[in-house]
Amino acid sequence: MLKYYHKGGRNMEKYQIHRNIICIDLKSFYASVECALRGLDPFETMLVVADKSRGDGSICLATTPYLKSLGAKSRGRIFELPEHLKDKIIYARPRMKTYLEYTMKLIEVYLSFISDEDLYVYSIDEAFLDVTDYLNYYKCTDVELAEMIIKKINNELKLPCSCGIGPNMLLAKLAMDIEGKHLKGTPAKWTYDNFKEHLWPVTPLSEMWGIGRRMERHLNIMGIYKVGDLANYNVRELKRRFGVIGEELYYHANGIDQSLVQDKYKLRAKSKSFGNSQVLFEDYYIPEIYTIILEMIDELARRLRLSKKEGKTLTVGIRYSKDVGGGFSRQRTMQEPTSSFSDIFEMALSIFNDHYDGESAIRAVSVSMSGLSEISSVHQLSFFEDYEKIEKEEKLLHALDNLKLNFGKNSVNRLSSLTKASTIKERNKFIGGHHE
Repeated sequence: MLKYYHKGGRNMEKYQIHRNIICIDLKSFYASVECALRGLDPFETMLVVADKSRGDGSICLATTPYLKSLGAKSRGRIFELPEHLKDKIIYARPRMKTYLEYTMKLIEVYLSFISDEDLYVYSIDEAFLDVTDYLNYYKCTDVELAEMIIKKINNELKLPCSCGIGPNMLLAKLAMDIEGKHLKGTPAKWTYDNFKEHLWPVTPLSEMWGIGRRMERHLNIMGIYKVGDLANYNVRELKRRFGVIGEELYYHANGIDQSLVQDKYKLRAKSKSFGNSQVLFEDYYIPEIYTIILEMIDELARRLRLSKKEGKTLTVGIRYSKDVGGGFSRQRTMQEPTSSFSDIFEMALSIFNDHYDGESAIRAVSVSMSGLSEISSVHQLSFFEDYEKIEKEEKLLHALDNLKLNFGKNSVNRLSSLTKASTIKERNKFIGGHHE
């Protein structure tokens, strides 16, 4: 058993910042939006956001709090829903465009209280608000201001939310995740004086924001089971084992975070890879699967071009049908970074043909490009490359990119999109892989 010290391993006061941060998260956002549109209460309604037309294997993107209380998973599949409830559940087909519109309405609510500079939209349903400089203006406390914002969201959008308040972004987030989500419409406020009584007993460690299952296992091996154990561990040993991440976890366990909402553009992690995946709703074999790979590489290369990036390492993943089981995920590295469709497609086919067993039914495909860098203005040609052919392809694809941007993704497609095997025309109607 690790020995606890009242202040952790170090005097933390010199690292503390003192802001008034509100973190707001919409409960079961997609499901709550669907309930709001139907005039239903998500705390009394059995509703799941899932496309039932895709079959029982369709992913449930969100379930109402009431349905969760009856045993439904937050992110399962339709066939995993409680059998005795299936006939009573409302199935709402995902409509991502509508959810994005509600996100914009949420942002309008936040901006009616604070300026854009003090707002950090963390995800489609979560945001941080730095209200430090607004409390005198509104002549209220941070808790009272949070309650005003929550009330406006409830009144105008009919959406329930969780709320946490803290002196920094980390403690506001943890207050919401660990305590606020169990309160109905009431903010949870943590301070440097009281956060230990809430945070240090937390176990398993993966309940704390920033610690995944894999890191949890490593920490458990070291005898660290509660957040308090982590807060009082030798920080030098944590850094030796895990590098900067170990040191960061130590300070987080001690309530330290010096991130500022106003530095939001620095907080956004830069993409380390581009990729896409799709679940197929029938068995695919050679040669039809080549059409799927072509379309996915086409989209991957397009994203690289539009972002003015090129990549060096290509990963191709294949999952077989559940009757067969298994699959593979393999990667290869190019000699030089590229955004060329032809080069990437050629390597993707090479990876696939080298590892596919030639007979198993395929039900999911993923492709990704990592090792990203800015597109170089200088291209190193080999003796075997046709410069005119490369230049012609680049001009053609850039012209197609412009057509798609101006007239929609389905304004122009490859001839293969007319084949039965193709899924691109239907996928182009989606946002984030789901119906608009």
